[in-house]
Amino acid sequence: MPADVIPVLGAIVVILVAILSIMTVRIVPQARARNVERLGRYRKTLEPGMNVIIPFIDRVKPLIDLREQVVSFEGQRVITEDNLVVAINTVLFFQVTDPRAADYEIVNYIQAIEQLTATMLRSVIGSMDLEQTLTSRENINTMLRGVLDDASGKWGIRVTRVEIKTIDPPQTVKDAMEKQMRAEREKRAAILNAEGVQQSAIRTAEGERQSAILRAEGDKQSAILRAEGQAQAIQTVFKSIHTADPDPKLLAYQYLQVLPQIAAGPGNTMWMIPSELTSALRTLSSAFDGHGSGRAEADAGQDAVDAEALPSTPVLASPEAAGALAAITAALVPGAAHADPAGTAGLSPAEIVTPGNGTAPADSGTDATAVEGD
Repeated sequence: MPADVIPVLGAIVVILVAILSIMTVRIVPQARARNVERLGRYRKTLEPGMNVIIPFIDRVKPLIDLREQVVSFEGQRVITEDNLVVAINTVLFFQVTDPRAADYEIVNYIQAIEQLTATMLRSVIGSMDLEQTLTSRENINTMLRGVLDDASGKWGIRVTRVEIKTIDPPQTVKDAMEKQMRAEREKRAAILNAEGVQQSAIRTAEGERQSAILRAEGDKQSAILRAEGQAQAIQTVFKSIHTADPDPKLLAYQYLQVLPQIAAGPGNTMWMIPSELTSALRTLSSAFDGHGSGRAEADAGQDAVDAEALPSTPVLASPEAAGALAAITAALVPGAAHADPAGTAGLSPAEIVTPGNGTAPADSGTDATAVEGD
């Protein structure tokens, strides 16, 4: 063999060994798996790491991902129990647990899971109305996961979780639901407003009741105190009168002070005067006259005592006042003397009433004298 051929053969051998090494050794990444067929028949599953196969005899199939995978199925149309078509979007979480079954038991496990999910959605949601479908997502998820896990177990797949992402009813149903929700919100707002008004009215009524009670209590206490004050005043006046022992002249003067108040009303055209007033006025007239007869003469001793007690000056120093008193006395007392209309302004109290005019006896059978006003 020529010497220049040996290096060429060596290079060829090295290249063949390298190619055989590459074809013999297979490196599998972590969480992956590969099935090996020998002469068309399943031989084994390559584990993560470096694996040795027989070139040209063993055939290595594509990688299978052993991690948990997520797949989304959009727009699956389902009819509910109340004959409404809704579009449901689901999200499926699954994991390959048996690479051999996932590779040889089914052609495309992703498509199989999608179709199985749609079938189970129609079966589960077909037994519910729209309201139950919208409010029972957790129950639907649990039922779907159980059914899919059982069906996909022989495929070497474990369904870990199923979630319904969205449920889209028809637009008309959405509008009706929106109107219903708006009506419910307005109803709750009206109820809350009415309850607020009710509470406000109750609180206001309670406040007015308490205020009325307190005001009544205050009026009661005020009336009691006022009555007690009036009672004490009356008792004081009564005691003062009985202690002072006033004479009939003072009483007559008090009667005269009250007469203008009696006649002050615009409708008082006639009023009744007690008979005691006429007797008091006779006594007062007799005091101005100084010559009283009849009852004044019968009570001469008492009049003398009263005359000594009175001051020496006249009771009415003004001639006009004396004339007015004499005129009132003559008008109210039937037996009283009348003053001289021409000369009353310049006369003294003793000259206003003549000595003989105050002796007319009082009418014992008359209780009151009627005086008619203008």
